[in-house]
Amino acid sequence: MTATAPSDARSQPPDQHGPEDTAGLAGFGYRQELHRSLGRYASFAAGFSFISVLTTVFQFFAFGYSFGGPRFFWTWPAVLLGQLLVAACFAELAARYPISGAIYQWSSRLSNAVFGWYAGWIMVLGQIVVVAAAALALQVVLPAVWSGFQFVGTDTSPVSSDGAANAAVLGIVLLVLTTAVNLLDNKVMSLVNRIGVTAEIAGAVLIVVLLLTHADRSPAVTVHTGGGGSALLVGSFAAAYVMIGFDSAGEMSEETRHPRRVAPRTILTALTAAGVLASLLVLAALLAAPSLTDGRLGTDGLSYVLTSRLGSGLGRALLCDVALAVAVATLAIQTSATRMLFSMARDRALPLSPALSRVSPRTGQPAVPALVVGVLSAALLLIAFASPEAWLAIGTTCIVMLYLAYSMVTGPLLWRRLRSPLPPALDESGAPVFSLGRWGVPVNAAALLYGLAMTVNLAWPRSAVYDPSGTHWYFQWFTLLFLAAALALGAAWRAVRRTR
Repeated sequence: MTATAPSDARSQPPDQHGPEDTAGLAGFGYRQELHRSLGRYASFAAGFSFISVLTTVFQFFAFGYSFGGPRFFWTWPAVLLGQLLVAACFAELAARYPISGAIYQWSSRLSNAVFGWYAGWIMVLGQIVVVAAAALALQVVLPAVWSGFQFVGTDTSPVSSDGAANAAVLGIVLLVLTTAVNLLDNKVMSLVNRIGVTAEIAGAVLIVVLLLTHADRSPAVTVHTGGGGSALLVGSFAAAYVMIGFDSAGEMSEETRHPRRVAPRTILTALTAAGVLASLLVLAALLAAPSLTDGRLGTDGLSYVLTSRLGSGLGRALLCDVALAVAVATLAIQTSATRMLFSMARDRALPLSPALSRVSPRTGQPAVPALVVGVLSAALLLIAFASPEAWLAIGTTCIVMLYLAYSMVTGPLLWRRLRSPLPPALDESGAPVFSLGRWGVPVNAAALLYGLAMTVNLAWPRSAVYDPSGTHWYFQWFTLLFLAAALALGAAWRAVRRTR
């Protein structure tokens, strides 16, 4: 792996980071270019806003319910438990390798440069798809707030032709805005992120409380009604999509003060808070829904529950909070993908690396990666104009890519543990950092098995899920085709680079 020499480090304003942070980064062979200005809450917000409870629950609730029924609630705590195993492994690595491009850096240092490169390549492509998928979520919110947001046709359902096309229009407009924010100073980006996360948490808690006060049934409904085992495997897509991106706290390590202490805690707290809040939100919606059998929960989802149970005025006000959460989530995911591109590019591991690795001394932001992520995500949204099935294909593909990339970290980490225990590490003040200790091997093994099993579950080409009309075979196989194309493109570029 080629790293930037630490001897040419550019000095930053003294309030941006301490000498321990700079020395720690220089120890990995990199200079401090990104502005180190993020505190603990900003680090938490980076992980929480990527997960974005309101964005993803509102976006995929209808899908999960349509397959799993009320029992699909139990997929949420199950996925949370599985992802906490992964997050515990990541917390250890964030304490030992506080570097941007977390998945790429961790996998490279645990295995080798080639394997780590593919982990980073899969991760960054997955993040670009996640950006597009998050931007599509505006369709399940804004038309319910005001019909004027339906620019294309009249059917607002994201799985209809009108809804899919309108989702692409709204998503592209949002990407223009998030790209602009990502070109500003990282303090501005962090401020927007913190405000958005605070509003999202407050809004989600308020929604849960209000829906519980309008509950018409008991939690027993989640046990006695719903789909079977195979239906629940499909229903778990919703929870799997929600609980990704907690590694973003590690992704922002080079911009976080005292990252060896802060990042491990915020990885775990962001996932735990999001998982618990999402589970409560789903449960409250099931208890308060006007009907579990009229079909509207499987088509209109949570927007229908809010506006029907809380009234159009309050319901729409809460939906505005959801729209803010969607915007902030898209911003956070784009920021995370930008940092991954930057980290790989400064190792000269990508095409156009000199441009992608350039950081503005004034803003502390890598501008070209932000533009690349924005343009590619917007281009991906154009698929939604072709068919409404693209909405689910894009959403599932991004989850599979991230789950696979995660396994390309937990796998080498387990291999390293089996050969010898992880060496102890200290934070900037000399105190021991987060460690699983003797629980490392069982937790790591369970995390890897969970990740691989969920990857297979998500990528399985079920025609009833991905091509219910039977007219677009390529959507049924979209995830596997996209992954194969990504690997082939990566291999081709590496082969060309070796010949130069």
